Amino acid sequence: MNRRIVLAGNVIADVVIEIPALPERGGDVVGTHSGTTAGGGFNTLVAARRLGAEAVYAGLHGTGPHGDLVRAALAAEDIGTLLPARTDRDTGFTVALVDSGGERTFVTSFGAEATLAPADLTTVGAQLRPDDLVQLSGYGLALPGNGPLLSGLAAELPAGSTLCLDPGPLVADIPEHVLAPVLARTDWLSANAREARIMTGHEDPRTAASELGRRLAPGAGVLVRADKDGCWLAAAGRPPVHVPGFPVTALDSNGAGDAHVGAFLALLGQGFNPLTAARGANAAAAFSVTRRGPATAPDRAELAAFLAGDPLAGQLS
Repeated sequence: MNRRIVLAGNVIADVVIEIPALPERGGDVVGTHSGTTAGGGFNTLVAARRLGAEAVYAGLHGTGPHGDLVRAALAAEDIGTLLPARTDRDTGFTVALVDSGGERTFVTSFGAEATLAPADLTTVGAQLRPDDLVQLSGYGLALPGNGPLLSGLAAELPAGSTLCLDPGPLVADIPEHVLAPVLARTDWLSANAREARIMTGHEDPRTAASELGRRLAPGAGVLVRADKDGCWLAAAGRPPVHVPGFPVTALDSNGAGDAHVGAFLALLGQGFNPLTAARGANAAAAFSVTRRGPATAPDRAELAAFLAGDPLAGQLS
């Protein structure tokens, strides 16, 4: 079994600028390093693809330097697209300011990916497979035009498909009438601790995982990612269990959450049980922070080597 991963979200360009510290309001600061790469949901797709899952991008992409960069990056990772390029505008971008402590501050300017139309969703829907694993991001749900359309797509997914929701940092901006139908259809919700706190009001990730589970349909599962501490897994209405993380020296945390989500879905779609998939996702996220740059999730051999001595390593070989 090897189910396909479909990203119904946004792949945009990341303009990353390393700085000593954020400037004061109205001030300026000289960056020490900069670069532009594909980002957003790209990191999730890469994490899944490198572990052997088929992965496709179901969002919009534009025509221009950022759109060209996104398509080239997707092609380099053997990730397909379900929609043609828009010719009237470019793909959007995020400016990520990374200070000396590794903290990231983001400013996003959306482009073609924020202009979904009903016809686009019809095109995507016609290409979905009954057993697809569909990844939906809160970024798309928070956009006034995209949100209702993506919510409708989620509600109409085939019964055999699996919907995973990553609420994202803009979760507080998602209108309830958009979020509620998605939660009702969600099979897996994967949130970081901050997002879980915003959605539940609970600081403790274990308590937040329990509360999130009560907002989903019976049989749905929850992952609350806790960075170096691993994650909390509440599967099929069961009490949350702690899945330990892996101690590493972190060099760059950019995309670690996306690596976790992509690895979890890939392993789940390959028949691993949720607990094993969560452990593999913790390892993939830990591996990714030991490399600088985006999309640093491991391939199958790298993950097996990282897990050397763990029973999961043999199953990945």
